Amino acid sequence: MSSRTLKRATATATALAALLAVAGCSSKAEDDKGDKKSAGGIKTGVGVSSDAITLGVLTDMTGVYATLGKSVTQAQQLYVKQTNADGGICGRKLKLTVRDHGYDPQKAVAGYTELEPDVLGFAQFIGSPFVAAVKQRVDADKALVLPQAWSANLLGSPYVRVIGSTYDLETINAIDFLMKEKGLKKGDKLGHVYFEGDYGENALKGSQYMAKKSGLTVVEQKIKATDNDMTAQVAALKKAGVKGVVISAGPRQAASLVGVAAAGKFDVPIIGNNSAFAPQLLGTQAGPALAKNYYVASPTLPIGADTPVAKKLVTDYKAAYPKDALDNGVSAGWTAASIFGEALKKACKSKDLTREGVDKALLTINAYDTGLGVDQNFTDPKAPSSKESVILRPDKNVTGGMKVAREPGASAAAEGYTPGA
Repeated sequence: MSSRTLKRATATATALAALLAVAGCSSKAEDDKGDKKSAGGIKTGVGVSSDAITLGVLTDMTGVYATLGKSVTQAQQLYVKQTNADGGICGRKLKLTVRDHGYDPQKAVAGYTELEPDVLGFAQFIGSPFVAAVKQRVDADKALVLPQAWSANLLGSPYVRVIGSTYDLETINAIDFLMKEKGLKKGDKLGHVYFEGDYGENALKGSQYMAKKSGLTVVEQKIKATDNDMTAQVAALKKAGVKGVVISAGPRQAASLVGVAAAGKFDVPIIGNNSAFAPQLLGTQAGPALAKNYYVASPTLPIGADTPVAKKLVTDYKAAYPKDALDNGVSAGWTAASIFGEALKKACKSKDLTREGVDKALLTINAYDTGLGVDQNFTDPKAPSSKESVILRPDKNVTGGMKVAREPGASAAAEGYTPGA
């Protein structure tokens, strides 16, 4: 055998060995994902041991939604702590494995890739575009995801389940509020400032639907998540003569939009989707303008609501995190964790804590009362768990910085609309 032939044979053998090693690892990974039976005849699988249930959290602690991500995550950690203190679920302690993706798409997808092999499912995943990017993988992995994301593009999967109304529905309810209570009428122009991508573009569908149904004209202003100064957008909307504005972006963009509009004496009502506000904004220069002219559509009552669940959550959260402000991320995080917990409890009763078993359990939940004003129905993967929205208004004098401007409900337009259609 020549030297060149020997080298080629050696290289081929090395490559084959590497492939076999990878195949071996893959086989082992598949074996690890196999269902097992634990004591008591309960089937278990990925993320479930004899004494623990591990859930993943893919959050944003350092990006556009850093304030929201921190509140959602801490509320879920509080739920886990309290649940474990009460004995856990199905004789097991709950565990959260948290990763901060900083609202970076590469980090978000990498975080999913890292955590998926070791967790039963995900109690949190912030960012509609990022959840959409891994949706096919989620369907193949069968790991239940309860995202902090409300794009209608996420509907249809039995494993990615939107909690509350989707952005298009929420926007329909928001515009209905502007028309019934804030003077917007047929023939008017409506401004819509929105993030490019799944979130903003799904919300825009709601505006377009309402425009066609109600005789409005939508004036669009598309922005990037990195755009923080809304001066140009306000100038364009003012020039166009809009009589109301919807903003589907983050808290920073909302504060800039409202503040710039007030400074330029552009006095029109502005309403945001649920993730377009943080109470910390009330302490900024934009605070007075937000309190005067800004509203937010939300899937649930605010954290300061007068319900037993909300009151207890406020007390417990303050005790656990005395230095941190209360906001609706607390109620959103708690809601998602408690829904995942309810699915786990039902799966336990059915003696099936596999990924498929937990998903089947979620499909039986048809009127779950979170204690925050809106019942959730998860029986249809093609639909969000609710079509209702609560309209909120910033107020620095109330717990959580938001008070109710209109009680939970779905507009007639929302009831007749099919999300994502």
